[in-house]
Amino acid sequence: MKTCQRFSRIKSGYEQDITFLRSHSERHEGKPSAKASAKHAAGAKRAMARALNRHYERCPECG
Repeated sequence: MKTCQRFSRIKSGYEQDITFLRSHSERHEGKPSAKASAKHAAGAKRAMARALNRHYERCPECG
């Protein structure tokens, strides 16, 4: 699958956020903030999928 630079930028931004949230969740295991971070990471992963699908459908270079 050939994608454009904007696709890569979108993906890397979301991946950075997801990594940060998962790391926080692992560091603070057993605390309420860890559970919240894990939920936010899952939500960010779904949001990334939606954003990338939306981009892929509309981008003439990717599609």
